[in-house]
Amino acid sequence: MALIGAGGMGFGNARMAVGLPGVKLVAACDLYDGRLTRAREVFGNDVAVTRDYREVLARRDVDAVIIATPDHWHYQIAVDALAAGKDVYLEKPMVQKIEQGKPLVDAAARSGRILQVGSQYVSSVIYHKTRELIRAGAIGQVNLVEAWLDRNTALGAWQYSIPPDASPQTVDWERFLGPAPKRPYDPVRFFRWRNYRDYGTGVAGDLFVHFLSAVHVALDALGPTVVFATGGLRYWKDGRDVPDVMLALLHYPATDAHPEFTLALRVNFKSGVSGEQFGFRFVGSEGTIRAGASVVLSKTPPEAEPGYMIDSFPQTVQREFLRRYREKYPERPVTAEGLRPDEELVFTPPRHYNAHVEHHKNFLTAVRSRKPVVEDAVFGFRAAAPALLCLTSYFEQRICRWEPQQMLAS
Repeated sequence: MALIGAGGMGFGNARMAVGLPGVKLVAACDLYDGRLTRAREVFGNDVAVTRDYREVLARRDVDAVIIATPDHWHYQIAVDALAAGKDVYLEKPMVQKIEQGKPLVDAAARSGRILQVGSQYVSSVIYHKTRELIRAGAIGQVNLVEAWLDRNTALGAWQYSIPPDASPQTVDWERFLGPAPKRPYDPVRFFRWRNYRDYGTGVAGDLFVHFLSAVHVALDALGPTVVFATGGLRYWKDGRDVPDVMLALLHYPATDAHPEFTLALRVNFKSGVSGEQFGFRFVGSEGTIRAGASVVLSKTPPEAEPGYMIDSFPQTVQREFLRRYREKYPERPVTAEGLRPDEELVFTPPRHYNAHVEHHKNFLTAVRSRKPVVEDAVFGFRAAAPALLCLTSYFEQRICRWEPQQMLAS
């Protein structure tokens, strides 16, 4: 394998991949020289290093590549890698711009190569268990899904470390810019690229896309048809041009796989609590499922009777109402059983379970077997596109529409 983009996520991906049987990293590409030095320190002095990803793709000893570059390079490098006959593990979001999605889907189909998008929730036992429970009718008919992530640290808000030796000599700034607008060298933009629309996709592309991937697994959903987002830049006023608070509402119409439901997403980079707060809540007509580090199923007993509110009726009408009501719903004695809280069942992954590792295992299994991956280009785009439309909705202050079957936006 080879690594293209050796930053924090790239290094993490490479470490997980080489930790699996039968995998060797033979090349690494990055635009900061220090990361190339570090690649050899970690993966061996025999690792070939370069600033030019095309040199990696030209190597005959590379079967597959991990692409973990800034978002604005995802499309072009992935297309070139597929054309070079490489299998591709492509970090999320699959593309930076909606118009790049279908061409990349088509390129993957034409190439005959494996392309898996790197959203580990797709391989997670958490969301597969959630799907199993929902399919079994454990919470009745799903009508609302909520997902939230509150990050309360500087690193969580993308204030990434800048190495003291960063300079125009150690950073290939022009190559980094690529298709982005030209501007003078700026180490903050290079190392904290997620903060800028020129190179990243903000909260939506970095985090909402994970929520969408998990929901699409749990409910066998293709995607929403209506997207609306709001928010603002409230705390991290450090020069970034993307919001640090974002909320979105997405409408999913009924399909053969699931009923109509609404998805509510929220990210806040300074919520006033310690640590990171994260989770999902799948709300159904007969209970809820909370998913995060574990899966918690809470059953809600069906109502024994609908209740009544008759104070505004005349007394004679009240008496007649109560007579008829008690004929239909006889009074039941109050027992300790009736006072018990709703039943909860908790499902916890095995000790040391890591969804990232499972996602890489699934990719390597597909590479070796040539069988379909768990998150191909179609799935990846159907998760990325609604996330990108959240950005469009926020910046253009409008409702966006998406056709998930044909993968068309408006």
